[in-house]
Amino acid sequence: MKRMLLHSCCAPCSTAVIDVLKNDYQLTIFYYNPNIDTDEEYKHRLSEQKRYCKELGIDVIEEGYNSQDFLDRVVGLENEPEGGARCPVCFRLRLARTAQRAKKDGFDCFGTTLSVSPHKNAEMLNSIGKSVEEDEGIEFIEGNYKKKDGYKKSIEFSKKFGLYRQNYCGCKFSKEGR
Repeated sequence: MKRMLLHSCCAPCSTAVIDVLKNDYQLTIFYYNPNIDTDEEYKHRLSEQKRYCKELGIDVIEEGYNSQDFLDRVVGLENEPEGGARCPVCFRLRLARTAQRAKKDGFDCFGTTLSVSPHKNAEMLNSIGKSVEEDEGIEFIEGNYKKKDGYKKSIEFSKKFGLYRQNYCGCKFSKEGR
C-alpha cells in the first residue's frame, strides 16, 4: 500500500477525504496552513485535526504556523475575492510544502483535502498539484472529493465527531469578505 502525505486544511474537510482514501493508502495528515488569520484559529483547527485523527489512528505532522509565508506571497492580491487570483497562490504554497515534506520523509505520494469544499475549484487544485508533482518529483494524487456527496458526508462526520466547523477558508481576506 502506498504511503500518502495528505495535506489537510481542517478536520471537517479531512473526514470525507480520509474515508475515500483510507483503504487504498496508508495516510498521514500534513497540517500546513499559513493562510489562517490568527494563531488562535490555527491552534483550534490543529487541535480538532489531531483529535479526529487520534480517533482513527492516523498520524498528524504539523509544519508550524508562520502566517508571513502566506502574506509575503499574496502582496497585491489582498482585495481579490475568495476563489480569485489569491487562492491559486495559496494552494501552490501549501501543496509545494506538502510535496517537499513527503519527498523528504519518504512518502510515495501526496494529496490534499481542499477539493472537498464547494468553494474550491478541484480542476485548478489538481492542475496545481500536477505542476508541483513535476517540480518536486513526487506523485500527486488528484481528487475531487466533493463528488458523490463528499461535502455532505464531511458535514455528517463533523456532527458525529462534534468537530468545530469554521465558516471561512482561514485567511483574513476571506473572513472579511464573508
